[in-house]
Amino acid sequence: MAVDFIVKRNDQPLPDEQREQVLAAPGFGKHFTDHMAVVSWSSTDGWHDAQVRPYGPLLLDPSAAVLHYAQEIFEGLKAYRHDDGSVWAFRPEANAERFRRSATRLALPLMDVEDFVAAIRTLVETDLAWVPSGGETSLYLRPFMFASEAFLGVRPANEVTFCVIASPAGAYFAGGLKPVSIWLSSEYTRAAPGGTGAAKCGGNYAASLLPILEAQAHGCDQVCFLDAVEKRWVEELGGMNLYFVMDDGSIVTPELTGTILEGVTRSSILQIAADLGQTVTERRISIQEWREGAASGRITEVFACGTAAVVTPVGRLASAEGDVVTGDGTTGPVTAAVRTALLDIQYGRTPDTRGWLTRLA
Repeated sequence: MAVDFIVKRNDQPLPDEQREQVLAAPGFGKHFTDHMAVVSWSSTDGWHDAQVRPYGPLLLDPSAAVLHYAQEIFEGLKAYRHDDGSVWAFRPEANAERFRRSATRLALPLMDVEDFVAAIRTLVETDLAWVPSGGETSLYLRPFMFASEAFLGVRPANEVTFCVIASPAGAYFAGGLKPVSIWLSSEYTRAAPGGTGAAKCGGNYAASLLPILEAQAHGCDQVCFLDAVEKRWVEELGGMNLYFVMDDGSIVTPELTGTILEGVTRSSILQIAADLGQTVTERRISIQEWREGAASGRITEVFACGTAAVVTPVGRLASAEGDVVTGDGTTGPVTAAVRTALLDIQYGRTPDTRGWLTRLA
């Protein structure tokens, strides 16, 4: 059943001049808009009390279940301002469907796709002035859901809160697109069969923080995880999916095994790459194949993808066994073409032939 949002406007919004200063150099995840969307759920009343209200602290009881048992999920997507001033989201229904899959795994209530999109649309309409324009800027949207019931018993919560907050975002690569270095984690794994790897929940990211620190200590930007069983198969980075470009023009990406997050950007690239004439295969790829392929030239490019960075070239794989550089360590032509094609759709520079764009305002 659809929920109706009541808009309670902030009577103390950030002054126009200060907002424009933020939009001129927003960074990522540093500043937030004047409002947020909030919907409550209970086992007795279902979804209710849908509001867009002033952005501000949430009141939680110290015994709120999320603080003790991490029963929560989240999503990430962007709103893009096109040249005509209109604002669009890229495949928000796909985010909504993944949100539902994550909710199922974390024993949280399911939100209808229509309500998920309505929460985003109402918030963007209310904070329209916060959507930046020009370059690769966007309004990053963070829907999330958590167990807000005050109860310490170990069971699914009977009270849950859903929120959407928004943050203006600048170009991820402020100084231009640059290949990143990846550290191969040999001690830690991201997810195991039967676990929560395919769900977008905070615990997966918390578990990746120590390996990321290890990567940074070795001069790398991100960490790559192998499978938990054989420690042989490449899975994903701390928050991005991986693609490998082969010397015959084909592209390989690790297949979804239940331990890899099904990225919306990942699935979009499967189709975009095919449009560009690339043969894309989803299959297991071993760390040995990565090392040997990069050394022999069989693998010519490696890139990662995600909502925040879109497409990121990977120049170097570092590990305790030594470094491997792909190609000449720069951004390859296939990586650049895929990235440009995806951005052109998101920003309305090329026709949206698949109906991926949803107008928000």
